[in-house]
Amino acid sequence: MSDPTNWHGTTILGVRKGGKIVIAGDGQVSMGQTVMKGNARKVRPLGATGVIAGFAGATADAMTLFERLEGKLEQFPNQLTRACVEMAKDWRTDRYLRRLEAMMIVADKNVSLVLTGTGDVLEPEHGVVAIGSGGNYALAAARALMDTDMDAEAIARKAMAIAAEICVYTNGNLTVEMLDA
Repeated sequence: MSDPTNWHGTTILGVRKGGKIVIAGDGQVSMGQTVMKGNARKVRPLGATGVIAGFAGATADAMTLFERLEGKLEQFPNQLTRACVEMAKDWRTDRYLRRLEAMMIVADKNVSLVLTGTGDVLEPEHGVVAIGSGGNYALAAARALMDTDMDAEAIARKAMAIAAEICVYTNGNLTVEMLDA
């Protein structure tokens, strides 16, 4: 498996503030130095589970993980953390899944989590989480904006705009999904 810290091609940001949860993702798909698509949808709700998710990494791999997580959420309804831990166990032990190269941010009304290909299920601090090539830029911008009067959506949009100005693998075509906490 390649090192997930070297993956590039997207930025996904999660912000939890003022009773709202927002996950935003850019639309750029890159292959090497070439932009293949500028309006991909990398953030979406997971069925009727009350969970939203965004991915960074290989698209087909992420779709596989979305399907697996939806299955775990059916098995463990209203238990996002448990569903993610169970999926992470599968991800680490299944020979096929171990080769998947993607990361995900998932959130429901209670918790935001990062799922990695190494089997980690991490709950971020400070109500902000980000992954992907522009993730560190978006994370820093969002953390700086958390103390302002801006709401979760405004913070996510501004932080993503900042990341798009800095990271060549991130663009300004956003998909934004929101939940009430």
